[in-house]
Amino acid sequence: MPRDGPTRMTSITRIQAWAFRSPTIKPVATSFGIMHDRPAVIVRIEDSDGAFGWGEIWANWPAAGAEHRVRLLEMDIAHLVLGEQISSPNEFFHKLDSQTRIRAVQCGEIGPFAQVIAGLDIAIWDMTARRQGLPLRRLIRPDSPDSVPAYASGIQISAAEDLMPTARAKGHQRFKLKVGFDMQADIAAVHRIQSELLKNEFIACDANQAWTLKQAKVFISGISGLPLHWLEEPLPVYNENAEWMDLADCATIPLAGGENMIGEADFNRAIESGNLSVIQPDIAKWGGVTGNLAVARNALANGRRYFPHFLGAGIGLAASAELLAGAGGNGLLEVDVNDNPLRSAFFEGGEPIFNGSWLCSEKPGLGIESIPKQLLQFQTLYTEIT
Repeated sequence: MPRDGPTRMTSITRIQAWAFRSPTIKPVATSFGIMHDRPAVIVRIEDSDGAFGWGEIWANWPAAGAEHRVRLLEMDIAHLVLGEQISSPNEFFHKLDSQTRIRAVQCGEIGPFAQVIAGLDIAIWDMTARRQGLPLRRLIRPDSPDSVPAYASGIQISAAEDLMPTARAKGHQRFKLKVGFDMQADIAAVHRIQSELLKNEFIACDANQAWTLKQAKVFISGISGLPLHWLEEPLPVYNENAEWMDLADCATIPLAGGENMIGEADFNRAIESGNLSVIQPDIAKWGGVTGNLAVARNALANGRRYFPHFLGAGIGLAASAELLAGAGGNGLLEVDVNDNPLRSAFFEGGEPIFNGSWLCSEKPGLGIESIPKQLLQFQTLYTEIT
């Protein structure tokens, strides 16, 4: 069982938050929009004894999302955290979620509130693990492994010829292709890429909610016979369950999703429906460690696979790896392969990928002590609340 609380009560006395924006050489394209820079929001908490923890708040969208999340934390949420006695991360998460629910509904910003809470929850877990001198995964489960299988993500299908060799050179053996741009061109490219894979390599596809049910069926028909490992978000998350069931019934490969679900109840319904074989919550977007761990355990108990979704900076990626190792199962860690110093600078020598696996840190918590100095040039906003 996880040791999910400090040995004594602790009180948060300081919160720091940074917004960063790193320019991109090439914009990152998805079926629904283009990222012209790489944003990130990092949060640090500290208690009355000087213990600290790091977290990350999802901020990829909208374009001004990073600065907005920092202000939301500063002006609407921090006062609910400072001075509060915290006995366990789980208790902290559920209390803060309950305290902010009406505010989130009142302003129509359920997502941003959930993202700020997720980042704070990650920081509480990091601080708790540090207090006990344990890597986060071993706080969750003492016999957690020291590595987890990973896959290369963020590969826009028209850029695969450039990105896949780069990913291979970094140690990747699994690749996820972004589709949903041009149906026939996408199908042809998937066939070509599949035929060129090396031994022990595989691909998956991510449509980012691009298609109608009819279009998703066209794609599935077009790649029939190919051993794709999963198809991610072929339909919008808000589509009727009947459409998801229809697609699952005719799909020849596993369907995946979860990054755009909010709340344990929505995940439970998705798990119980059986429409998704792969469940993919994002630790920085909803739930933090607390919510995602509950979802992962429910998914595994019901015969699904848990693959943490992630596309952000280094702290959220480290947290995703630690949670995946702690949760168990046969999941894969998502590792973006597009250039992003906000991600890679947190890991000396780059992301620790070896023979297709992510090597976890042996340091306490997330294994991250500070923000790399070279990232301060990308800072757009900073706040400190005491």
